Amino acid sequence: MILASASPVSMLLALAAAAAYAAPAAAARFLDDHAARLALLAAWLLHAIVLGLGLLGNPPRFGFAPAISVTAWLVLTVYAVEQQFFPQLQARWALAGLGAAAVLLALLFPGTPLHAADSPWLPLHLALGIASYGLFAVAVVHAWLMTRAEREIRQAAQPHAGVPLLTLERLTFRFVGAGFVLLSATLAAGFLFTETLYGQGKVWKWDHKTVFSVLSWIAFALLLVGRSRFGWRGRKAVRFLYIGALLLLLSYVGSRFVLEVVLRRAP
Repeated sequence: MILASASPVSMLLALAAAAAYAAPAAAARFLDDHAARLALLAAWLLHAIVLGLGLLGNPPRFGFAPAISVTAWLVLTVYAVEQQFFPQLQARWALAGLGAAAVLLALLFPGTPLHAADSPWLPLHLALGIASYGLFAVAVVHAWLMTRAEREIRQAAQPHAGVPLLTLERLTFRFVGAGFVLLSATLAAGFLFTETLYGQGKVWKWDHKTVFSVLSWIAFALLLVGRSRFGWRGRKAVRFLYIGALLLLLSYVGSRFVLEVVLRRAP
């Protein structure tokens, strides 16, 4: 039973976090703005505690579901900060639903223990990789908001009162650029310091995780070059962003999902 690896405290906190996320998302019409903000703040704090218990436990655990959970928490963190500057951002309930699903998924699949023989630098390497996941996920959210705003303007269904399209576009590419820097650093560290990170005798190998990571790096590089040199924007830019994000998702999360769920063995 996968849940057997979670402590009763972790289980209760995870369920409380999921409920705090889901309640305002399900009852959005009946809550005022202040109550919704308090509920989401409580969910965000509980989510952080659950992540800390898993990542700093004895032994620490990690896997595809915790990676998704950390990514969702980072997206929600960035969104909360951005709302202080752009109150017009309208993705609260969709992100609350994402947070609830991510918490429950990590509760069901808490991952595998990190090996004690691994380098103390490995957590930093993982942190760089997950941070790039988070930044690209934020870029995807902004691209979705941009596409939604464009569709509303074209359909002339209602006056668009959200963040201006050009602002959303700038924010999207800023996050893509920052994510690309961190992804490049993650790949470079994995290539140059494999033995330092994973122990003596470990060498760089072209497994599924590496191949998808490199393919995603190429997709994001093409996107940034296309934006800078050829002025890519709109559907073409969003399409490249989605392709790169999907390839990146298939790299670590996809490979770990196959190992943990399909093959049911530790990596």
